[in-house]
Amino acid sequence: MGNTAVVVGGGIGGLAAAIGLRRIGWEVTVVERAPVLDDAGAGISLAANGLRALDELGVGEAVREASRGQYSGGTRTPDGGWLTRMDGAALEKAMGTPIMGIPRATLHRLLREPLPAEALAIGSAAGSVQQTDHGTVRVGCADTVLEADLVVAADGIGSRVRSLLFPAHPGPVYSGSTVLRAITEQAMELRTDFELTWGRGAEFGHIAFQDGRAEWHAVLNLPAGTRFADPLAELRRRLRNWHDPIPALLDATRPADVLHHDVDELGTPLPSYTLGRIALLGDAAHAMTPHLGQGACQALEDAVTLAAALATEPGVEAALARYDAERRPRSQAVARAARQAGRMGQQLSHPLAVALRNTAMRLTPARAATRMILRHHAWNPPQLN
Repeated sequence: MGNTAVVVGGGIGGLAAAIGLRRIGWEVTVVERAPVLDDAGAGISLAANGLRALDELGVGEAVREASRGQYSGGTRTPDGGWLTRMDGAALEKAMGTPIMGIPRATLHRLLREPLPAEALAIGSAAGSVQQTDHGTVRVGCADTVLEADLVVAADGIGSRVRSLLFPAHPGPVYSGSTVLRAITEQAMELRTDFELTWGRGAEFGHIAFQDGRAEWHAVLNLPAGTRFADPLAELRRRLRNWHDPIPALLDATRPADVLHHDVDELGTPLPSYTLGRIALLGDAAHAMTPHLGQGACQALEDAVTLAAALATEPGVEAALARYDAERRPRSQAVARAARQAGRMGQQLSHPLAVALRNTAMRLTPARAATRMILRHHAWNPPQLN
C-alpha cells in the first residue's frame, strides 16, 4: 500500500492539494462537511502565480478555456474619473498570461473533475484529528475513523484543525470590512473586463465572465455582524450617485443571489504551518483580506509546493519542514501587503487622506503601477513530474 492522505476541506485549496498528491502517487480522501457541494460563491480573479500552479496540477488549460482575460479596466472614483488604468497586455507580456476571471462554481467543478468520486467524502465532518505513536494520523468522521500518513487541513478561515494544533492562537479577527457580492442573472454589455471604484470607506468592483455575465462586489466599512433586510436596496441607496455601470449591475441581480460575509483574517501570523504529520493550507494557514486578490492563488501555491516537497524529500516530516519554510514567509508577506492595500484603498475614509491617495495614484507612472502588481504574481511552481 502506498502513501495515504486525508484532506480536510473540499474548497479550492483542498481540491488542489488532493490533485497534487494524486499526481505524485498518493492515495487521497477529501473530507468535506457540507452535505451538498453547492459551490457557493461569486467570482474570482486568478493571477499568473495561481494559473501557473494550476498548470502544474494539470488543470490550467481547462481553467483558461472557461475564463475571460482581464485586459481593460482599472480603478475609478465614484464620479467615474480614472485613478489608474489596467494594461492587461503589459501584464500578459511580462507574466505570459493576463489575469483571468472565472465563476467560483466553475473553478470548483474543474478542480473536482480529475478526482475519482470515491476520493470525495461529502457530508462528512472531521470531528477529531489525532497523531498516533506509530507515525500516522487518525481522522474521526461520524462513525468512521480514517488513518493516513498525512492530514492536510484546508478547512478554511474557521479551521477546527488549526484550533486543535494551536489552541493558544487567537484565531481569525474582523478586518473592519464586510462584503456583499453576486453574479448577474443575465449577460451585461460592459466596456471593461475588470474595475474597482474607491469611495470613502467603500469599494465597488466587477469582473466580466466569458458568458457575458459579471460578478460584482461591494466592500463597506461597517461593524461586524451588520446585515440588511434588503441588501440591493441598501446598496442602491449608498451608491446612488456612483457611476455607470454600477446601477445596471445591481439591477441585473436577483435579490436571492446576493451573498453577504464579514471579511475576517488571521491578524496574528501562525508560528508554523505544520505539526507532526499535519499541514495547514490556504485560509486555514494564512487567511487574508481580499484587497490583492491573492487568497486563492496563495492556496494554489501551497498545494503545489506541498506535493513537490513530498515527492522529493526522504520522509513526511522533512517534506513538511520544507513546505513550512517555503510557504510561510511568502504567504504571510502577501497577507501583510493585502492588509496594507485595504487600509490605503477601500478602508480609507478621511476626505483629506482619500484626496492625497487619489492624487498619488494619478501621478504614479503606469510602469510603476504594473511593477507593484507583478511583485506578487512573479512566482514559479516547483515541478511535480
